[in-house]
Parts: sequence; C-alpha cells; structure tokens
Amino acid sequence: MDEEDIAKRYSRMFPTSSRVTYTPIVGVKAENARVWDIGGKEYIDFLSDAAVQNVGHNNPRVVRAIKEQADRLVHFTFIYGFPLEPLLLAEKLAGISPVEDPKVAFGLSGSDANDGAIKFARAYTGRRSVLSYLRSYYGSTYGAMSLTGLDFEARAKVGELTGVHFIPYPNCYRCPFGKEPRSCRMECVSYLREKFEGEVHAEGIAALFAEPIQGDAGMVVPPRDYFKRVKRLLDEHGILLAVDEVQSGMGRTGRWFAIEHFGVKPDIVTLAKPLGGGLPISAILGRREIMDTLPPMGHAFTLSGNPVASRAALAVIEEIEERDLLKRTEKLGRYTKKRLEKMKGEHELIGDVRGLGLMLGVDLVRNRETKERAYSEARKVVWRAYELGLILAFLQGNVLRIQPPLTIEEDLLEEGLNRLEQAINDVEEGKVPDRVLSKVQGW
Repeated sequence: MDEEDIAKRYSRMFPTSSRVTYTPIVGVKAENARVWDIGGKEYIDFLSDAAVQNVGHNNPRVVRAIKEQADRLVHFTFIYGFPLEPLLLAEKLAGISPVEDPKVAFGLSGSDANDGAIKFARAYTGRRSVLSYLRSYYGSTYGAMSLTGLDFEARAKVGELTGVHFIPYPNCYRCPFGKEPRSCRMECVSYLREKFEGEVHAEGIAALFAEPIQGDAGMVVPPRDYFKRVKRLLDEHGILLAVDEVQSGMGRTGRWFAIEHFGVKPDIVTLAKPLGGGLPISAILGRREIMDTLPPMGHAFTLSGNPVASRAALAVIEEIEERDLLKRTEKLGRYTKKRLEKMKGEHELIGDVRGLGLMLGVDLVRNRETKERAYSEARKVVWRAYELGLILAFLQGNVLRIQPPLTIEEDLLEEGLNRLEQAINDVEEGKVPDRVLSKVQGW
C-alpha cells in the first residue's frame, strides 16, 4: 500500500461531505508534535489534528488514563446510571469555567454541543430567534449548520433552522464597513443596534452565538473591548451570550478559554476538539438556571459522559495544569508571532499575521494594498510544506493555520517555522509548479 493507493480507496468509500483533503499523509504513528506516515517519513505537526492535540499526540498521561479506564470500565451509560468519571470531569470543568456557577451537559462533538446550546437558550428565554456571525463556523449538524455563516451551500440543499440572523464579525484587517483602525468608530457594534431597530425584535432574541476568535474565518481576532460593548447591549435586552470555544478553548490562546482575553463572562460555553485528547467528547457549560430548563432527555446521548473519554479529558486538564501550559503557550505564542511578523517584513506574500497564543493565522495576499487573497499561492505553500515535512493547512482559501501542540519542543517549533519560511520563499521564487494545485483541495 502507498499513499496514492490509499487516497483512491478513500475516494471510493467516503463521500465528499465527510472530509477535505490538503495533502495525502497516511499517518500511522504520532508523538507530541511529530507524525510518521506509512512510508516512515517524519513530519512536524503545525495543525494539531485541527486543534485537537493541545497536549500533544499520544500524550503519555492521556494514554495511561485511557488504558487504565478501559481495563476497568469502558462504558456505563451516564443517562441512566452514575459513573464517577463524568462527575469528576464536570466538577473540574466547573472549576475552570468562565461561566458563573455552571452545570455541564456532555456530548460527542462540537456540533452537538452547539445544537444543545441553541436548545438551552431558547428554552430558558422562551424566545425563538438567535444571532450569529457571517463567516462563523459551528459544525455540521442541523442546528450548528444553521448557525454557521461560512458556507451556505449545504443548507441551501437540505434546509435549516428558522430564526437565525447574521451580523458582520469585527475583522480589522478586512473591515466589512471599509474602515481602517484609525477611522474605526466600532461600526460593528452600532450595526447590531441598527439590526434591532430595523430587522430583528431584540426582545425576541434568545442568544448571540460567537467565537471569541473566528477560527475557520482565518483566525480573526476582534478588538479588545468589542465583546464588552456587545455584552452591555445584549444585557439591555435580556439576550444570552453563547460562546463557542471548540477550537479556541483548553489553553489554545494562553488562557483556559479565549473569551477570558476580552473581559466578559458568557452565559453558555461550548467545548470539544482538544477536550478528550483525541477521543470524542464535548461539553456545554451554562449557568445553572439556564441548564435546568429542558425536560429529561431534552439533550442526552447514550454514549455521552463515556468513562474512557471522561478520564482522557481529566488527564488533558491535569496536563495543562501541572505543566503550566497556559503560561508556556503565551510565551511560545509571542515568540511565534514575532517570528511570523519578521517573515512578513521579508516576504510580500504575507499580508497579515494575527492571533493569540498558539492560535495564529498568516494571511497570504497577492497585493498588500488591495489585499487580494492569494488562493493558489496558499495551496502551493501547503504542498511545499508537506514536501519539507511540515503539516500545514489553510482557511478561507488563503490564511495559513498555525496551531502546533502547546507541548511542542522549542527546537521543533523553530525548525517548523524554518520549513514554513522555506515553503513561502520557494513559492515566491516560482519553484512550486502549478500542477500541484490539483492535489490540494483545501476548504
């Protein structure tokens, strides 16, 4: 078997809706920030399995917890019984939560967590409408897809929840209102007020769903006081703030939750991706009175609260705590961003560098003045990085996604950045042929 053969077999067996291809890596082994393919080639992982492996691939503490739990109890359904592991995890999450006095609901993915958050918000407020952001991403189940403002094609074909309204996200590099930082008057906030006055009855809105950093939109970071202003406006009308921390949570930005950078307390938070250290588990953390509004089985899954996944999640939290990974992530994030800014000064292809902690985006452009997105160039960079032994992806067609494990060794981080710069340089010098464009699908 080789990578090309396996890729062909994948295309025969899996629908296009289930996956997206960047490069044909057949991973067979992984350790921290290293991945080995079926041919034995070693890669540095700057993707962390789409921000899943915050504490590194096959983290020893996580693997040990999984093995110990599997030997004792693989599953005992949380919805009927009282297994200890999900209780311990819920209590631990409550202790680090940005939500005051939360209760916790478990699931299997970020998508079902966001679905549940819609249900809890509507049940608590008695309101049907919800607000979301253009270019947001919340998942692929019906509710999460309906909130998503990134791609409307799927729901145009299959339908969607009603009552979802969209507003622009504050993107200071590509301002939806055509402003520059010096001329900005926070039109993105005043637009929300106008939305209430001209389109959506404020007292009919259950919640605003927000990513504290828009991940799949290209690592877009809002102004520091944006959410404070928005939260004041929401509070005036009794609208909940539901925050998706599926990609940005569990230490990714140097805080347990990215919303902590912005000085507001959300009413609901959703978690998934890195929570289980590679096992499927999600969580909704909501204020106690909100989470008690649905009847029994209103948001429950037979496999939610799985003991093995819960033990893995506890091990993830313990690893972050005991190794002080929040502080480490801030330090490595500052260094990485500084290095990327230096690359920007030397490579015209880089238009912007942004992000917090180790959740960073490199916006590739064909022209810095017009900010035209460099779609083909991004695909070539990802392919060249693959050839150099660096796992990389892009978002929005042109924004390189830089999300290595929080545990990555400093020398390996440095080597990964060197390979990234070489890939960018090779593309700028025309050393990557157009024929590779057919190999990189991307999203």
